[in-house]
Amino acid sequence: MLKFWREFKAFAVSGNVLDLALGFLIGAAFAKLVESLANNVLMQLVAAVFGKPDFTQLSFSLNGARIKYGAFLTDTINFMILAFVMFAVIKLVVQIGIGQARSFVARDCPYCITPIPTESLVCKQCGRQLVDELPSVEKAQQRLAEQRARRGIALPRRRQTTTTESARE
Repeated sequence: MLKFWREFKAFAVSGNVLDLALGFLIGAAFAKLVESLANNVLMQLVAAVFGKPDFTQLSFSLNGARIKYGAFLTDTINFMILAFVMFAVIKLVVQIGIGQARSFVARDCPYCITPIPTESLVCKQCGRQLVDELPSVEKAQQRLAEQRARRGIALPRRRQTTTTESARE
């Protein structure tokens, strides 16, 4: 039982589970935001054009059964608006470059079997060289600058302080 508990604890606090939980929470908050934009802004624009806030009251009777085509029409319009907003937001995120900062494709280091980004030249875990020949520092810095430029938005880098500057503070 103790071994089972340790395995469960390792699983529950592993990076993948925490990433999944964080992604779920952010996704839920994002869904509320998109739904609010669709219902409170865009659907109200539809209401302004057609003169009704929604079409749920539209119906007709057929052999004593009430067919509520207005509810279906409202749900269809809501879906189309939500789908369009999601498409526009995802398109904007890709255009800005957010999400490219993290490499979602990884490979395993052949020496220590640790997952590493595909662009790695040296394994951060075992320190072994993963390419036949390492580039010069200038070429490596140029490669890094090109990768950052492709990402779109770059956060400002913190200025590194020297030991004399930190001693003064």
